[in-house]
Amino acid sequence: MTISTDEKLPLTTHLEELRKRLVRVLIALAIGFSLCYGFKEQLFQIVTYPLLEVLPKNSFMVFTSLPEAFFTYMKISFFASLLLTSPYILLEIWKFISPGLYPKEKKYVFPFVFFSTILFAGGVLFGYFVALPPAFKFFVSFSSDFLKPMVSMREYLALALKLLLAFGLCFELPVFVFFLTKIGVVNARMLSSQRRYAILIIFIAAAVLTPSPDIVSQLLMAVPLMVLYEISIVVARFAVRKPRENKKPVDAEKSKELEVSDQEAPGEQDV
Repeated sequence: MTISTDEKLPLTTHLEELRKRLVRVLIALAIGFSLCYGFKEQLFQIVTYPLLEVLPKNSFMVFTSLPEAFFTYMKISFFASLLLTSPYILLEIWKFISPGLYPKEKKYVFPFVFFSTILFAGGVLFGYFVALPPAFKFFVSFSSDFLKPMVSMREYLALALKLLLAFGLCFELPVFVFFLTKIGVVNARMLSSQRRYAILIIFIAAAVLTPSPDIVSQLLMAVPLMVLYEISIVVARFAVRKPRENKKPVDAEKSKELEVSDQEAPGEQDV
């Protein structure tokens, strides 16, 4: 019974730690959401700016159901809260996984939070300023004198936020590779040898995630991902987990045991 209890303790401890971290993250998101909701109209103007720049003059957005505008503002506020609290969320993630790391690896907390935040924000900004405008321009180009665009708030927000979140997560590739290398799943040699397959997967992902089928929009997403993949290879070379040096202490203990046994052996023979 004691053995089974000892085996269950680590799992329950991890679950309790996970619950504590999740509660803290949800509280941080709630606080950020309450702050961002006070600026919901300004945030909505920022999110819709890439579309408004390419729409014809005197164009406007519509909502087709009564609660659509309310839920649109809610989603925008939540996404803004996610960006605002991302450093704290990343810090909580690090605190959850840090007990499984070596003491020397725990000092990476600041670089992890800093670079993860920078990469995620960089991916969102890249999608906002570089990828979305040509994609929306492509769609709006089908308008004519008899065909006018009437964009729904819900449909636009779902498309824009999905793309911005996808760019933000894709730009986290070097951080993901760092931890995969630490746990021994991948290494720099493997990533280099599988480069051709990675490029193929990147272009497939770019074709799926980009809203417009033109090659320019796909290249705008594929090229940064290929650059990040090469950066990930460099990161993997520096993130190789070195084994602990326990050979010398073990050898010393064994030598002491051998000396003791040699000293006791003559006494046993005399007896």
